[in-house]
Amino acid sequence: MNLLRITDRKKYLYMKVIRAKSAGFCWGVERAIKVAREESDSGSKTVFTDGPLIHNRQMMDALSQEDIREVGDYQSSRELNLEKSEDKESVVVVRAHGISPQRREYLKGLGLPFRDGTCPDVGIIAGKVKLHAEKGYNVIIFGDPKHPEVIGLVGYANGKAYVVSEDEDVMRLPNLGPKVALVSQSTMFTHEFKRLGSILAEKYPDMVVFDTICGATKERQSDLVELVRDGAEAIVVIGGKHSANTRKLAKLAASHDLPTFHIETERDLESEDFSEFSAVGVTAGASTPEFIIRSVCEKLKEF
Repeated sequence: MNLLRITDRKKYLYMKVIRAKSAGFCWGVERAIKVAREESDSGSKTVFTDGPLIHNRQMMDALSQEDIREVGDYQSSRELNLEKSEDKESVVVVRAHGISPQRREYLKGLGLPFRDGTCPDVGIIAGKVKLHAEKGYNVIIFGDPKHPEVIGLVGYANGKAYVVSEDEDVMRLPNLGPKVALVSQSTMFTHEFKRLGSILAEKYPDMVVFDTICGATKERQSDLVELVRDGAEAIVVIGGKHSANTRKLAKLAASHDLPTFHIETERDLESEDFSEFSAVGVTAGASTPEFIIRSVCEKLKEF
């Protein structure tokens, strides 16, 4: 019994922490933060973001120290009451997830300088939706109908958008005729997009398909599988609870029958949860800052 306890203790002390190669900020998030910080100029101007600039509460709190303020709501649907200062200039910055053209017109009508922090990958999807809707296509968007990115994309379809997230949604689609185009929210699973696309192709054989899942999302999903191959016995996924790509990573980890912990910071970690593991994999959503990833890895190593 004593020998077993010593062996278990040694395993506990030398738990290996394996970090995914692509964990943390994607380039679209980095760009949005850069835009907001350029406008803030270290707090010399007030920056209003229409909803959270990115889906990470800790990073938004850090940005607030530079007078970058989140206003409105998660889905960018509420009217804004901006508290302008007489001592400082103010500017409106569009979040990384993008907005509908109708919302863009509303924000520009507020009478403040305007900067667009939309991820360019999301902008490409919006362009495809707009172009094909103008050509008479009905556009099917694979994604979460309540996610701000999808809400923004729907606005570019001029009433010709249909959002699907599961098989039942496909079955409920009306006869859309021969001109149908399919795109995806940028943070969805690749294998789910392909599977749903094959079902839709049976219903709409002439459908035009655009794989618009962004490269950063695909890379993170692929690197998570590498953590499993490298011997991780449990996975820690770091990111905001509202972050779609982080929730997808947690779901993917759990699909490998591994204990999965979706946390926001190192404060969410409990040492007893990891006492049975010799190796733990760590990944993070595209909106998770480096300082949080480092602190999580350091705390796990202390365990």
